[in-house]
Amino acid sequence: MTHRIHLYDTTLRDGAQTQGVQFSTAEKARIARLLDDLGVDSIEGGWPGANPTDSDFFRDAPPLRARLTAFGMTKRPGRSASNDDVLAAVLDARTPAVCLVGKSHPFHVATALGIALDDNLANIRDSFAHLRSKGRAALFDAEHFFDGFRADPAYALAALHAAHDEGAEWVVLCDTNGGTLPAEVARAVEAVLASGIPGDRVGIHAHDDTGHAVANSLAALDAGARQIQGTLNGLGERCGNANLTTLIPTLLLKQPYANCYRTGVTEDALRGLLRASRTLDDILNRVPARQAPYVGASAFAHKAGLHASAILKDPTTYEHVPPEAVGNARIVPMSNQAGQSNLRSRLAAAGIEAAPGDPRLGRILEDVKEREGRGYAYDTAQASFELLARRHLDLLPRHFEVERYRVISERRRNARGEVVTVSEAVVTVLIGGDRRTSFYENPTGEGDQGPVNALSRALAMDLGALQPFIADMNLTDFAVRVTGDGTDAVTRVLIDSEDGEGRAWTTVGASANIIDASFEALVDAIAWKLVRDGAPVPARPGP
Repeated sequence: MTHRIHLYDTTLRDGAQTQGVQFSTAEKARIARLLDDLGVDSIEGGWPGANPTDSDFFRDAPPLRARLTAFGMTKRPGRSASNDDVLAAVLDARTPAVCLVGKSHPFHVATALGIALDDNLANIRDSFAHLRSKGRAALFDAEHFFDGFRADPAYALAALHAAHDEGAEWVVLCDTNGGTLPAEVARAVEAVLASGIPGDRVGIHAHDDTGHAVANSLAALDAGARQIQGTLNGLGERCGNANLTTLIPTLLLKQPYANCYRTGVTEDALRGLLRASRTLDDILNRVPARQAPYVGASAFAHKAGLHASAILKDPTTYEHVPPEAVGNARIVPMSNQAGQSNLRSRLAAAGIEAAPGDPRLGRILEDVKEREGRGYAYDTAQASFELLARRHLDLLPRHFEVERYRVISERRRNARGEVVTVSEAVVTVLIGGDRRTSFYENPTGEGDQGPVNALSRALAMDLGALQPFIADMNLTDFAVRVTGDGTDAVTRVLIDSEDGEGRAWTTVGASANIIDASFEALVDAIAWKLVRDGAPVPARPGP
């Protein structure tokens, strides 16, 4: 027998409480559609009436398969549920479901609300009776439940029953401060079920302040809870919420969960998990976490030669799930620790066949090790490594060649007396027998005013017949690290790029000059894109 697990996403509400995150109404709609495509059961859209963005979102919410839920709180003391304007605003959102947060910890009732414990229970009962009279599906988020259960189990359970007995569809146990550990979560859930509330009416809302939000969610599930609340990429206040990007593949791919439970996420939708995760990071203009389980760029990276050798024989030797199941891909990075197993595996992944014992393989390894001694890093810069290997194997097309570049940055006052920074760059490239020179000047007061941006724009301005192949290319991240000390210091620049097909790649440059290192990585980024897209090599003039 399999049990149905209800996945409840709160990215648009609790995720919006992440420091530095501010969703627009359009972004909330886009994320809602993203979550809907993934297959979550409920999407908590925000708190109507709390801010204009949330109110506008509910007013023009996109059509969804998932149940859209409005968030609010139980009625305030001293007024009836029907005359509480905050509760009225939540109902006015006209969503099929409403989630109300209420107190379940005596300390918070006395300190935060300043009312008697029985009055708090009455407020919960009245609020949910009112929702039932309006025909709304209702959820009770029992705030600070686990802290309350630790301090006064009887009262914490009474708060749950106050909502459940008045028709709450779900009572959700909230680890609001994120300090509870899995064993304690399990004991508390067991007590809730023993009190008479069935498991298919019990949910878990975990925060990640001890790094246990996913583990706590699974512990609640193991103990009998049947709803899991969380957010995409683990967004949320302070340290974040339970990460649905980790929980969903665990439920679908790992035992005993895969055999014991069902969700609304299909295998096809699961293969879009990486894309969903990256799309959210793109909306937030954040760099994706490389070490994120399942969807991180390093989640299926095998650096050690021993690992790479085994992976070639059977991927299950060092992979707990197939990377393609979540839309990810295996990476065998190159570094000064690499052997020929890593090398041949990485070449095969790039579509390059090399016979064992080919003397050029040894030269590639030596070049990698020598260059990493000078500050390069090929374990993350896979695109630059591929170009290096192709060069040794005589498989690198010469689409263009940079003859020279010049860049200057000037800080000055404009005609209005304002301090502005202006960067301008000139790049000359050889394309076949054609020499092209491009000039770019950053508009004052607009966008990135730096010299690297000016170089990037100038380089990509006019590549002739090659231009259409890079039109959908965007730089997504720029990372700088200084290695060495004093006069021996070297600047390493890593550039992440992405194209319209969702392909992402990383290139590296290293130099004592940060501009030169940056430009080297930029050139590699364009060169890799041209190679992978099969751009034709411009004809060179004959003798």
